[in-house]
This record gives sequence, C-alpha cells and structure tokens, in this order.
Amino acid sequence: MTKIEARNVYKEFNVTNEAGKCEKLIVLDNFDLEVKQGEFLAILGPSGCGKSSFLNILAGLDRQDSGDILIDKRSVLDNDFDRGVVFQGYALYPWRTVLENVAIGLEIRGVGRQERERLAYEYLALVGLKPFAKRRPHQLSGGMKQRVAIARALVYQPEILLMDEPFAALDAQTRELLQFELLRIWEADKKTIIFVTHSIDEAILMADRVAVMTARPGKIKEIIDISLPRPRTGEIRNSPEFIQIRQKAWNLIKDEVIRAQNLEEDNDTDTGSFNKQGDDQSHEKVS
Repeated sequence: MTKIEARNVYKEFNVTNEAGKCEKLIVLDNFDLEVKQGEFLAILGPSGCGKSSFLNILAGLDRQDSGDILIDKRSVLDNDFDRGVVFQGYALYPWRTVLENVAIGLEIRGVGRQERERLAYEYLALVGLKPFAKRRPHQLSGGMKQRVAIARALVYQPEILLMDEPFAALDAQTRELLQFELLRIWEADKKTIIFVTHSIDEAILMADRVAVMTARPGKIKEIIDISLPRPRTGEIRNSPEFIQIRQKAWNLIKDEVIRAQNLEEDNDTDTGSFNKQGDDQSHEKVS
C-alpha cells in the first residue's frame, strides 16, 4: 500500500553570486517517488542533489514550486498528518531537561502535564535514556542527544518519521549503535521511515529499498531493492549479497558524485559562489 507519493515535483531557489547577480538554482526536477506503508526507505545521493529539500517539503517546512506530494492520497499542503522529523543537529533546548525536551511537542498540542510526562518517560525508556530524564542537554554525549531527538520525534506517535542524516555528526562506534537502535524501534512498530544519508553502507544496512538520486537538479535515478534478511546484524556487511548490492549502488552513484563536483566547480568559475536566499543549508552543502 502506497503511503507517500511524489509526482513530477519541481523546486527552485533564487540565488546570488559574489557579484550580486541573481540566478535561478533548480534543485528538484521531474522528481517521482512512491513510499510504501511501513517501509524503511533510504535516499542516497551526492551533495546538493535535493535530498534535504525534498524532506523539508514533505515535513511541511517548505513548498514545492510545482508537482504533487501526497500522503494517503491527500496533498501534503492540505494534510495535518503528523510527521516526526529528526535532523543532523539535535536542536534541543539547553534550558529544558531531557524529559521536557521530549515532551515539548505534546505540550504545544495541549496535552496535560501528567500525560505528557508519562509518554515522555515511556519513549525515553524506549531509547534507553529514562535514567537521564532530569539532566540538561549539555550533560549528555552526542549520541545521547540524538536519542533524545529521536524520542521527541516518536513521542506523539507519528506514522511517518523523516530523518535527514541523523547520525552523520557522530563517531563511528556511536553511529553504529544508533543504527541498530533505530532498526530495533522500527521493527517494533513499523512506522514509515524516509532516511536521507550519504553513506552507501548505512543505506543498505537499514533500508528495505534505496532510492539513488541524480546530481542537481535531483530526480530518482534508480531504486534498489534490499532483499537482505531481517533482523540485521553488523556481520551482514561481510556477506556476498551485501557486497554485491554495495557495488551496484556505487556504480549508480559515482558518476552523479563526479557530475555534482563538476557543477560546483563550474559555478565557482563562471559566476562565483552561490548563496541561497531563504534556505537553511545546515543539513547539506546545497540541498
């Protein structure tokens, strides 16, 4: 059953170069994608291909210029559907405790204090942080902060979880631990997850399917079905099947990475460095 459908999505930004000249930057063009109910879908692509822009539109943080994005056959623009969002940055309020950070979405929705604290404790337990409920964010490690961000996204029980390179800033060991923590949580309730990453190994390890994007303007180049058995363990990376899928993914994306690099070099040579107007670039070099 299709949960999310993107049809012929187009997105552009107005940009200026160092000379102050206004240019049009097309980040998504003819972008089509279907995501199944309960699917873990990874999106893999070179920097600047529009991965984060698509996720921002789906999250309701931005709008496409044309095309349709549907959730349960209804336009995302008209839909008050709850979507949980986890970005690379933790975005925790330093003056709030861990418990209060997790409960903030429920507070905004008018949930009473006793009920929101009960739910916040429940989801902190799910990510293994219940003993740290009364601590402040500065007292946590990077991996613990990201667990708080995941708990905050899950606590109001969205059916869709959108994740934009959530583990990119973490050390390798913590990143691997959180990959399997997320898989454990997903396997328990099978939310629909769209997971943006630059890592081929991470995409293959976690996803049911991997959507490979072209360089800017981004569109779906090919979708790879990941038939590896679940639940998955770290040892699966050494299997012939994993290695074969990894090689296929690299063959698909390597030309796009080169093309994306050439695009940036051309921009620097011909028009100077681009600066996006009105778009946050903190999650990707150019989304």
